[in-house]
Amino acid sequence: MIDVIVVGGGPTGLMLASELRLHDVRVLVLERDTEPTPYVRSLGLHVRSIEVMDQRGLLERFLARGTRYPVGGFFAAIAKPSPAGLDTAHPYVLGIHQPLTDRLLAERAAELGAEIRRGHELVELSQDERGVNAELADGTRLRARYLVGCDGGRSTVRKLLGVGFPGEPSRADTLLGEMAVTMPPEKLAEVVAEVRTTHLRFGVGPFGDGVYRVVVPAEGVADDRAVPPTLDEVKRQLRAIAGTDFGVHAPRWLSRFGDATRQAERYLVGRVLLAGDAAHIHPPVGGQGLNLGIQDAFNLGWKLAAEVNGWAPAKLLDSYHTERHPVAADVLDTTRAMTQLMSPEPGARAVRRLVAELMDFDEVNRFLTEKIIATGVRYDVGEGHELLGRRLRDVRLSRGRLYELTHGGRGLLLDQTGRLSVAGWEDRVDHVVDVSDELDVPAVLLRPDGHVAWVGEDGGELRDRLPVWFGAPST
Repeated sequence: MIDVIVVGGGPTGLMLASELRLHDVRVLVLERDTEPTPYVRSLGLHVRSIEVMDQRGLLERFLARGTRYPVGGFFAAIAKPSPAGLDTAHPYVLGIHQPLTDRLLAERAAELGAEIRRGHELVELSQDERGVNAELADGTRLRARYLVGCDGGRSTVRKLLGVGFPGEPSRADTLLGEMAVTMPPEKLAEVVAEVRTTHLRFGVGPFGDGVYRVVVPAEGVADDRAVPPTLDEVKRQLRAIAGTDFGVHAPRWLSRFGDATRQAERYLVGRVLLAGDAAHIHPPVGGQGLNLGIQDAFNLGWKLAAEVNGWAPAKLLDSYHTERHPVAADVLDTTRAMTQLMSPEPGARAVRRLVAELMDFDEVNRFLTEKIIATGVRYDVGEGHELLGRRLRDVRLSRGRLYELTHGGRGLLLDQTGRLSVAGWEDRVDHVVDVSDELDVPAVLLRPDGHVAWVGEDGGELRDRLPVWFGAPST
């Protein structure tokens, strides 16, 4: 029996596989495609995802291959500077193309011992009280204790479960591709700047190696978005909106995407779970899709591992839905709002100008920016200190950095008093006695995902809190 089958070998599935392997869970990743996709749908990592990579010791790999950009201009493409005082040690966005992100995450999962099988498509599943049966297109039958669908917006797992996916269908399609152009760069930039004063879903920009990334609204909504557009269709739409096709030719690939907004009613049905685009889809404005999926996996991994390894407290796995469903719902609302603000209609443009004026107030700019970069997420872990439920940023300690202590994916008690103990939970929680000038509380208990579960200095309170997230003490 396999512990966990992960259906889908994109960033969500690969991140989840790595998180599970940190806890010695036997993981099998099934990916339908035989080769990694060359499509660059996501252009980078937002702050919270950068922190996630740092928490697991992966950030240097990403920094070596990406480019840092200032945080700003992501809310509905309203150009504003980075807000002052962002609560992070990583106040930048990392530009890195999705195929490279996928490759780095696949390498990490394989290093940790996850098995990744390409060219294997799930076609049927069933479950009972002990496990999940999975049938593949080639007739192979597998059994696992749990199965997680990370298989995208058209998720087979979600459909086989019969989970509702309510929301709004696509009202507008967008064409996307990489190709060469003949128009001189200076003239091209001038035309694009003029068009974008009224059409914010439009863009033609250099992508390296003489290739340009083209984004242009489609004429209508396609019956089958899996059928790529033709170069002639791209040229026609460029001429309709920009008055020129820029001399585009020699496309490396072409695709189309819609602006549907939907969310699964449930993320957990028995022993089968959903994560990433299988659980939620939305327009790509703000660049949150890949990041949201990675953060789903980061929340789920340690909880599912706790179930597999037998120490999970009651309702720990249920908290994946109760914590992540509201986060995605907020992202969907945010993208709905940004989509409206990017409309060329006069009313929407008037509201956009008003929002732009409000963003001149730094608190407004910070609030809206945090919605995009996900540093404002707070889970409901109970009443008390303002840090409760929030992720703790990387703080400097007398002997290093906080995130250097979180690479193993375990719980962490950061104790500035030196008087506390995690006796009975040493197999799940690290106890670090150290001090930080950046942390003005006596001690914090961090979950494996870095969110604060307890703040204080009373040992009795700590012993009451440990079982809530880390189960019964070892005998």
